[in-house]
This record gives sequence, structure tokens and C-alpha cells, in this order.
Amino acid sequence: MTSQTKDDDGGFFTEADSVEVVTARNAGARDKRLREVMEVVTRKLHEAVKEIEPTQDEWFAAIQFLTRTGHMCNDWRQEFILLSDVLGVSMLVDAINNRKPSGASESTVLGPFHVADAPEMPMGANICLDGKGEDMLVHGRILDTEGLPIADALIDVWQANDEGFYDVQQKGIQPDFNLRGVFRTGPDGAYRFRAVKPKFYPIPDDGPVGKLLGALGRHPFRPAHLHYIIKAPGFEALTTHIFDPDDPYIGSDAVFGVKESLLAEFRRIDDPARADALAFRHGWFWEVEHDFVLARNGAGRSDGTVDQKASTR
Repeated sequence: MTSQTKDDDGGFFTEADSVEVVTARNAGARDKRLREVMEVVTRKLHEAVKEIEPTQDEWFAAIQFLTRTGHMCNDWRQEFILLSDVLGVSMLVDAINNRKPSGASESTVLGPFHVADAPEMPMGANICLDGKGEDMLVHGRILDTEGLPIADALIDVWQANDEGFYDVQQKGIQPDFNLRGVFRTGPDGAYRFRAVKPKFYPIPDDGPVGKLLGALGRHPFRPAHLHYIIKAPGFEALTTHIFDPDDPYIGSDAVFGVKESLLAEFRRIDDPARADALAFRHGWFWEVEHDFVLARNGAGRSDGTVDQKASTR
């Protein structure tokens, strides 16, 4: 038997030198970014294992959890995204990639229920197609960071109904494109549409991620919100929500999507004449007024740098 000698690939594996040995083996990676990422991931993972000191059974349980998570993934269900969401990683990645200059509206996660090609509607139209729920008027302005109105901004809005379901979750029950619409601002930058007051709802919790939440003593609910994607020529696109601050889950969103600047006031308006003028049914309605501020392409970010990617869009 020939004796082994230490080579140039990091040497022999030991508990003390585990990170150095593994990362040295990756030194020949053709993609520099991949090598850098794997160095960080390897270092942090090994640090966690050394701190936790899992038993063999505990480590195998972790492997089984990831295996079950993969088995839950298909064309319409992505359990790994759900795992990223409940660990706060999705929101952290969103925050890093959407740093804004001072005064610009903050972003939040897209969510799984956006539908492309929702119909463009006349300003003030009602996006509720089935007539169910508590009537709501939503309006505001799209502005730049100098407070000037932005014309020709496209506002893509969508929401869950008053039972906490999106239309794509209730095919055959809700009409297609129920509670969805696209609006375009005029010279004044104003937007306005009618809808219904949304309700909190649970993220899918019938899989391994839901069981993990239960084991951690956490609930699966998201507080009531409306989704927006806002685009305008010369400005960075904004993907965001507005939230009902009085929702019971406003302080414990399962996916950490709530930011203080995205809280909007949902005011009950008891005015039968105004409700009738809006073609609302009950003599009262909810009113939400919320402005959005877009950052210009290439504007300085909140960390003091300039987004080089934005200038090439």
C-alpha cells in the first residue's frame, strides 16, 4: 500500500480545517461568482454545524425535511420558495435588490398569485366582478422623489377576496381576473379604483414548511393587503403591498412582508349619498388613500451607492 501525501487541494479533512479543505477543492471553478458564493455558503454552513453539533439522527432528520420539501414542489406549488419566505430570506433578498433613494416607496415580495395580462381598465373602474364583499375605494397619486406627478404610469393591482382567496385559487367559483386590474395615470399622476376590503389568509401549511411553523409555535397567516406593481418610463419598477394596520396579524406576517411605510389607513365612510354615487350597495364603504413614490433609473440608493444596473434598463 502506498502512503498518501498532502497535495495542493487543501490537504486532509479535519474538524478544525474543514472549511479550508472544502473551499480549496473549489478553487478551480470556472465561474468566479459561483466560487465566491460557495466559499461563503460553505463557511457559514460549517460554522453552524460546529456550533449546533447535531447528532447523526438530527442531521438525517434535516436531510429528510429537505427531501420532503422537494417532493412538495410542482408546477403550481414551490415549497422551497415557501421555506425561503418563512425564514425571512425572500424579504432580505428583496431588500438588498431594491434599495431606494430617500423618500421612495419601499418594495416587498411579489407573492405567488400575480397573473400576467390582467385587463387594463378605465380609471375608477371596479375590479370586483362578483359583487361580493365590503365595498372599498382606493386612490392616491404616483409621484417622483421631488413630489411631482408621474404621467403614464401603469398600476397593476390584485388582491384576495373577503374570504382570503385569489381568483386563481377558486377557478369556477370566482370569475377570471376577479379583483385584478391595470390602470394608467394621466398628467396629474392620480389613480383611483373600486374593490372590496381584503382579508387575512394562510400560506399553504399542509406541507413540511407548515409543519415546521407549527413546531416553532408560529401561525401561517398573512395580514390583509393589496398588491401593486407600478411601472413608468424612466423610473424603476416598484413591486409592493399596502396593508391594513388593524389586521390581527399585522405584527406577525408569516413571510415578514410588512414594512411600517406600507401601512395604509382603511377608513369606514358612512355616507349613503357618496356610496350611491360610487355605485356601492350598502350606504357605507371603506376608503384607502395611499401615494407611491418611484425612484428614477440610476438614482442613488439608500446605502449611498448608485444602482449601475438601473442605468442600462
